[in-house]
Amino acid sequence: MFTPETSMLLALLLPLVGGAFILLLGERNRNLREAATILTSLVLFTVVVGLTTDVMSGATPTLVMFDMVPGFAISFTAEPLGQIFALIASGLWIINSIYSIGYMRGNNEKNQTRFYLFFTIAISSAIGIAYAGNMLTLFVFYEVLTLSTYPLVTHSGKPAALAGGRMYLGILMATSIGLLFMGMMWTLSLTGTLEFTPGGILAGKAEGPLVGVLLFLYMFGIGKAALMPIHRWLPAAMVAPTPVSALLHAVAVVKAGVFSVVKVIVYIFGIDLLNSESSDNWLIYIAGYTIIAASIIALRQDNLKRRLAYSTVSQLSYVILAAAILAPISIVGAAFHIAAHAFGKITLFFAAGSIYTAAHKTEVSQLDGIGRRMPFTMAAFTIGAISMIGLPPTAGFISKWYILSGALETGQMFAIGVIIISTLLNAAYFLPIVYAAFFKPEVSPPKHPHGEAPLAIVIAISLTAIGTMALFFFPDIPLGLAQTLAQTAAGGN
Repeated sequence: MFTPETSMLLALLLPLVGGAFILLLGERNRNLREAATILTSLVLFTVVVGLTTDVMSGATPTLVMFDMVPGFAISFTAEPLGQIFALIASGLWIINSIYSIGYMRGNNEKNQTRFYLFFTIAISSAIGIAYAGNMLTLFVFYEVLTLSTYPLVTHSGKPAALAGGRMYLGILMATSIGLLFMGMMWTLSLTGTLEFTPGGILAGKAEGPLVGVLLFLYMFGIGKAALMPIHRWLPAAMVAPTPVSALLHAVAVVKAGVFSVVKVIVYIFGIDLLNSESSDNWLIYIAGYTIIAASIIALRQDNLKRRLAYSTVSQLSYVILAAAILAPISIVGAAFHIAAHAFGKITLFFAAGSIYTAAHKTEVSQLDGIGRRMPFTMAAFTIGAISMIGLPPTAGFISKWYILSGALETGQMFAIGVIIISTLLNAAYFLPIVYAAFFKPEVSPPKHPHGEAPLAIVIAISLTAIGTMALFFFPDIPLGLAQTLAQTAAGGN
């Protein structure tokens, strides 16, 4: 039996070990290479699941590795929010690996070994972020995640991919080094520590406008959360293959962003400090603006992946808005929405990739009637869309319920208005796609009608769609972890 501390270390190392095998097997042994990918993801998920019982029972196992600089160690702690993120990253990696096999082979993508290798590094980085015990550790793995996903964004090597990659790398590195690192150093000078502590570390150390300035540095320094106006890297990265888009939007990258936002609010600032100073009022308005503006932009996009990208920008700010409301019930909504959005959005991107692979269609205006020839793909798309709108029986309904309840409890009328308006906008840019796919005739049916995408893609998209609904009917684990986090945030212990 592994101790929880050993399990955390194993979770960090397993993807890298799998990556070594992938590199050794290479293109000549692609069946074994892909078997190694799936086996590694299965073992990783098993290890992460094994930690869940300990965390839900209130344990916080800690592993201190080494001092990166004198007095400041790379350390890891399993706590509720991190456990949710680790379960998402490891669980969806399994399904994304299955999907990747169908997509990469179905589109005859080049450099597939490199693709699978950097994917393992990105997953290891996400696990490191999930279990980071202090802000220094989180920052290190946050940067590794950025660097390891750059080759994935630029995978095709085409000019558009390279341009998108430059924007991706430039914005994320500039915000993290220019703002987030500054916020960390300022925090360190005030408190003498960067440890994640229930109730926060800034209480009694910062007050007045200083709290708001520090919050600004953190919120905009965490560029992966895609608050406007530092969101442009996300649509720019849509030049990547669809499995990479899924990694960016559902499995690791943006989830690392909003996870870090909630982590900082709960464990660095503390909701009591932010409530007493009213220092996060501006954050509610920025998050609300991002939700509405990104939804309006999504409504105008004909390219399906770009529409989904702006939808992600909007949905991420639901998490930020929920955290900024500073009510325990809204913290539950923020944490649960990380899981709900992961399953719903990966389903939508899988559907986009399935349509491209089978029909070579990329525009919303091209999708009339496609649901009759790709029923599994478009049924899954419909489920993902319903979750993004926030309707039952999908996970998105639960998270929106908690967020809206928090807004009502605290009398945040602006947040309530944002949620209502954005829900209508979500319906406006998703439901017409569903209607056109199933109820409109094809304008010019192909001479040789295509069917569904390769079986691996159909299996993967079906699993994530089922997962989106399963989280509605069986939310106990993520909801229990989210409630434990809220209790910690409220009680500071």
